Amino acid sequence: MAKKLTKTTINFWLDTFLLCVFLALCCVSVILRYVFPPGTDSAGWTLWGLDFLAWNDVQFFTLCLLAASVLLHVMLHWTWVCGVIGNWVRKSQSGNTASKADNGSRTLWGVGLLIALLNVLGLVIAAASLTIKGPLP
Repeated sequence: MAKKLTKTTINFWLDTFLLCVFLALCCVSVILRYVFPPGTDSAGWTLWGLDFLAWNDVQFFTLCLLAASVLLHVMLHWTWVCGVIGNWVRKSQSGNTASKADNGSRTLWGVGLLIALLNVLGLVIAAASLTIKGPLP
C-alpha cells in the first residue's frame, strides 16, 4: 500500500534538497575562486576533467537549480507569505492586527511584493547590460 505524501514530508525533502544544492553551490564557488587560477590565467588547467569554463557552467546550473527550488519552496508557503505581508501592511495602517484580511487581499500583497522584487532584479540586470564596457583598444 502506497504511503500518502503529506505537506510536512514534501517540505522536509524539499528543504533537504535545498540544503544539498546550496552546499554544492558553495563548494563549486570556492573551487572557482580559490582552486583555479583567475579566469584569465586558467587556460589549460583542469579539475576532474573539467576546465574553468565548464566549472563556471556547473556553477550557473547549480545556481539555477537553487533558484528554481527556492521558488518552489515559496510557492508551497505562498498562503503564509501573503498572510504575513498582509498582516504587516494592516498593522502599519491601523496600528493593530485585529482585522482579518480576505484571501484576495493577502494574495494581492504577496503578488505585489513579488512583482517589486522581480522589477528590482530586472533593473539591476538592465543597468549592468547598459553600462558594461569592453576592453580598451
